[in-house]
Amino acid sequence: MNLLIHTGGFVQTNGFILTHKDGSCVVIDAPAGICDFLRGKSLTPTHLLLTHQHFDHVEDVAALRADGARVYAFQDYAPDIIMEKRVQEMGLPVKIPPYEVDEILGEQSSLDVKNHHFNLAHVPGHSPDSISFHLVADSSLFAGDSLFNGSIGRTDLPGGNHDQLLDSIRQKLYTLPEETAVFPGHGPQTSIGTEKRSNLFCPNT
Repeated sequence: MNLLIHTGGFVQTNGFILTHKDGSCVVIDAPAGICDFLRGKSLTPTHLLLTHQHFDHVEDVAALRADGARVYAFQDYAPDIIMEKRVQEMGLPVKIPPYEVDEILGEQSSLDVKNHHFNLAHVPGHSPDSISFHLVADSSLFAGDSLFNGSIGRTDLPGGNHDQLLDSIRQKLYTLPEETAVFPGHGPQTSIGTEKRSNLFCPNT
């Protein structure tokens, strides 16, 4: 797996880029600035996979789509989940250009894009549309804002549910092999085994 990471936007959101020798790439999440980051490296996005549609993960969706990426998400374009007006009222000058979702994943259990095979899991709790992407061959999980290094996603936003998030993590993420690397939507990477043993916010019980 050839992986690049771009971290951008007001809340330092991670976007992950799987690169290929032909200069194309598969992108997971679209924080602010990731489109210019790819252009600076002469990379062409072919697929954009969204772990969920909160504002900080979709700021560059329209730009990436204009550059040729097909957009994959749990559900169609969802302004209520994006929360643009809410964060503007909080004082953040966020502007999310509208975009289209090309492929609605819903409860789909797997996805093949380019030469990558992902197992998918719907992991609601942080957001009702949250999906994790497990890149099986590379033992890597792109977890969005469900599971962090030593923490879990917040559940006080619209559609959030604390108990549901804990159930999602325990039933769908902690069941993965312990050596699975976890790449979260914010902060440094971790592993399933580390979180099962030491995450105080979601004990493995």
